[in-house]
Amino acid sequence: MNSQHRSRVGGVILAAGRSARYESGNKLLATIDGEAVVRQVAETACESSLSDVVAVLGYENVAVAEALDGLSLSFRHNDDYAAGQSTSVRHGVEFAHSADWDATLFLLGDMPFVRAETVEELLETYRTGTATIVVPEYEATRGNPVLFDRCHFDALASVSGDRGGREIIETAEKTAFVEVGDPGVHWDIDTEANLAEFADRRDGL
Repeated sequence: MNSQHRSRVGGVILAAGRSARYESGNKLLATIDGEAVVRQVAETACESSLSDVVAVLGYENVAVAEALDGLSLSFRHNDDYAAGQSTSVRHGVEFAHSADWDATLFLLGDMPFVRAETVEELLETYRTGTATIVVPEYEATRGNPVLFDRCHFDALASVSGDRGGREIIETAEKTAFVEVGDPGVHWDIDTEANLAEFADRRDGL
């Protein structure tokens, strides 16, 4: 597969979860500098060179959609969000198939500190190489977002529970691990303490 067949890469924002461990409501709607966490994720995606972006919503979908108002993206509704992240991945894969994407970058709605340059590094690695999965690493530990070529879409659609694509990453032959200078690839927000800590650490970088 040459690079011209690798041009249509879309982004799927996984934003359907219940925020079970976040103490005061929906972590995706928590704010950093006055802006919702999930909106910061979506803005990074929309400002990148991704061909298209879709947000998969579930829990409190109306409020989350409002937080994304005005951005150039589509929505998919996942009624089965309580069954785990894999159900949202499946919705993303269905959208990717229908849109005829060559690959999909899966972004987590609770990871607002991933830098735009990191997204571009992953896209560039995919578009100019032969890898079918592209994973960011920071200090030799892998993080998110992760890109999957369309050859993995069917396998992703068959994953269950909250495992996501980890097993596919571990068994695929053509996985590129890209060392990035971005601790944000590890900073997912589960608690209010996480949000405060990561915001402080980012400001100190």
